Amino acid sequence: VKGLTRNVFSLVSGSRSSKTFKPKKNIPEGSHQYELLKHAEATLGSGNLRQAVMLPEGEDLNEWIAVNTVDFFNQINMLYGTITEFCTEASCPVMSAGPRYEYHWADGTNIKKPIKCSAPKYIDYLMTWVQDQLDDETLFPSKIGVPFPKNFMSVAKTILKRLFRVYAHIYHQHFDSVMRLQEEAHLNTSFKHFIFFVQEFNLIDRRELAPLQELIEKLGSKDR
Repeated sequence: VKGLTRNVFSLVSGSRSSKTFKPKKNIPEGSHQYELLKHAEATLGSGNLRQAVMLPEGEDLNEWIAVNTVDFFNQINMLYGTITEFCTEASCPVMSAGPRYEYHWADGTNIKKPIKCSAPKYIDYLMTWVQDQLDDETLFPSKIGVPFPKNFMSVAKTILKRLFRVYAHIYHQHFDSVMRLQEEAHLNTSFKHFIFFVQEFNLIDRRELAPLQELIEKLGSKDR
């Protein structure tokens, strides 16, 4: 199975900057992963998102999911980076997606018991955790010929489930800021691509998608 070199964002003094996130694409030109990414971008350009998320003929499912997971991580990183000044300890003392949904952080290793924390702190934990998974050669192998581990799909599902929560927080708590910045078309397209992808491969449980269910139905109704 072919490997994957991931995108990574800039590190500031060994940790992510609290204000801006700067993802850096690092999939090498000429590699198979780069060709897959280019294929994804080309099919996205066609405007048919349902078709764009389908596994290309003859490709490995794990690698397709890996390449797209990296891409979604970068997209969400950039989208959240545009509104970090509005997402503060004061404005968002809890990580929520509307009044009915609140998230507590645990990663199973460093923080085993879920803790209540502010949205910026939660998202910092979340994005740092995702980056750690993407940087783990045993989970996301970068060398050609190194197989994906047996638990890869489980890890990918957890990553995508958690990335969804950042979209949910942005939509519920910061959409007015997104509109003021005229970023709503970018956010909607990114989220629609994300949702069609996770639906195509059944990667996120429907219950986890509940905070944005109405939006998901609205986005999907135009493509049926």
